Amino acid sequence: MKKEIYINESMGETRIGILEDDRLVEVYVEKQDQQRMVGNIYKGKVENVIPGMQAAFVDIGHEINAFLPFSEIENTDYLIEEEDDDRTNGKGRKTGKNSRNRKNDGNIRVDLTTGQDIYVQVIKEPFAGKGPRVTTEVAIPGRLLVLVPNGNYIGISKKIWDKYERRRLKGITSQLKDRGFGLIVRTVADGKSEELIRNDYENLMDAWVKMESKSKRTKEPGIVFEDMETASSVIRDLLTFDVNKIVIDSKKIYRKIQNYLEDVAPNMASRLERYKIKAPLFESMGIEAELDKLLRPKVWLKSGAYLIIEKTEAMVVVDVNSGRFIGKKQHEENSLKINLETTREIARQLRLRDLSGLIVIDFIDMREESNRKKVYHELRKELRKDRAKVAVSQISEFGLLEMTRQRIRVSLLDSMSEGCPTCRGAGRILSRETLITRIDHWLRRYKGKFKGIKLKLEIHPDIGNYLLEEKRKVLRGLMWQNFVHISIENNLEVGRGEFRFISVKTGKDLTKELGVEKDKTSA
Repeated sequence: MKKEIYINESMGETRIGILEDDRLVEVYVEKQDQQRMVGNIYKGKVENVIPGMQAAFVDIGHEINAFLPFSEIENTDYLIEEEDDDRTNGKGRKTGKNSRNRKNDGNIRVDLTTGQDIYVQVIKEPFAGKGPRVTTEVAIPGRLLVLVPNGNYIGISKKIWDKYERRRLKGITSQLKDRGFGLIVRTVADGKSEELIRNDYENLMDAWVKMESKSKRTKEPGIVFEDMETASSVIRDLLTFDVNKIVIDSKKIYRKIQNYLEDVAPNMASRLERYKIKAPLFESMGIEAELDKLLRPKVWLKSGAYLIIEKTEAMVVVDVNSGRFIGKKQHEENSLKINLETTREIARQLRLRDLSGLIVIDFIDMREESNRKKVYHELRKELRKDRAKVAVSQISEFGLLEMTRQRIRVSLLDSMSEGCPTCRGAGRILSRETLITRIDHWLRRYKGKFKGIKLKLEIHPDIGNYLLEEKRKVLRGLMWQNFVHISIENNLEVGRGEFRFISVKTGKDLTKELGVEKDKTSA
């Protein structure tokens, strides 16, 4: 399988697109004024312990207290993730949730008191007025290993199949591991020398020592270990030998990734490329067009069938429709063919849109139990490509399949759009950052075709005031980068997801002349 990673930085956000066999399968969006929290470790103070909720609330210095479920106290299963849940302690015994002290009614007993200082690590971003979700089972990730303080076990990725290699890696890590620390051997450690593994371990221990030192100096709740930003963490977690190339259009990010690769994986440094073409990276690779489609609920398939994907507060609903498909066989065979085709696209769309929680799929009805099982097993097979944890049930007699998917980040829809103040959440519009990104891309195309240096930007007052008051540096950057002078004119007739560029010299609307319609994208 050919894998490629593309990283684009604009004035509004940093975006990472991952392609497998020339198809977009994952997208990460990080707003530049809203850094991610997942992976960060905090010195926290317990604010409330609520046994009835089986949870505690922890002050981590964030505006909203973090949510600590009792199930995440000494929970090793979550942090090790799907590929790394083969864990043993030093005596060869399995460890994890089953060893936790539970009452007969299933409730978990914990030893937490109000005002207690604890280390917690963010496992889910804050969203929709809810604080971040945290765990006490902190882990510091490296390139080859993951250090789990107070873990006292060795785990080896299940994706390392060879039993002799697993034995070798376990022997190396057993000698390295200090008492009271756990180690997880990542997939990329397969075939790596003892020296490289030892260096990675020493770097992780140094990070832990620095973290403890910072914690001792810090009296108030706050961050004591900050994970890599999204671009670097994606490279760290996804860079394997099947990655053919990494293309980056930002000089700053390119140098950062280059330095990282030279330190941890010098043999992979040759696969790093700096994108220098004038056309925006995501547009030239066709990723931008794919992103536009992801904001829409309808997904067409080659056969003429289509999916409707609706995200609600309670669940995600996927409806399978035959659409324009004209089969030449019996109804049962046609239904099976469509359902099998849609399973592959559904698995891809779940990764692309980063949909999570309860997901219900309404397949086209099939009478035969054997056919329903075929669709079920095909979906399970496709979901193995997903790094998020999933649990899938059998298809019911009504043609419904229920599944759950782990949520770590907010969905792509929530990252790239925001609730519309006019429709009160019934629809979606482009976020301000994404609109700025599109303005940036338009100016790049303009610079390559025209020489006029004075432009008037007609835009909705909400966006215009945002640029003039909160993003003045971004506005100056847009002008400097594209060698133009931009005057902002607020216009209520321009939608919040639209913009118009007018030539100051001629008074002509240039927006359409570059082949770009006034953006009216909504989902």
